Amino acid sequence: MAHSFEELVAVQRAAEQAHNRVEELRDQYGPPAHTKWTRAQTDTYETALRAWRDLARDAQAALAEYAREQGEPRGAVEAAVREALRRPAD
Repeated sequence: MAHSFEELVAVQRAAEQAHNRVEELRDQYGPPAHTKWTRAQTDTYETALRAWRDLARDAQAALAEYAREQGEPRGAVEAAVREALRRPAD
């Protein structure tokens, strides 16, 4: 998991980028409930969705672990991560 605050921010940033990819595919392909997708589109979307879910799960676990290790409230760590994400990546 994340051993430093910077790693924690990187994990969360990766999850957000994966979510953005899912949203891009929905915009590109149209809503799945109203548009017939090809098999390739469905596979691409499902792969992106799984990646996002996995990264989001990992980010949440890393956040909880980091907060516990630092002895800080989870909410405070989450707020600090959100603030760090507003700044551009180095």
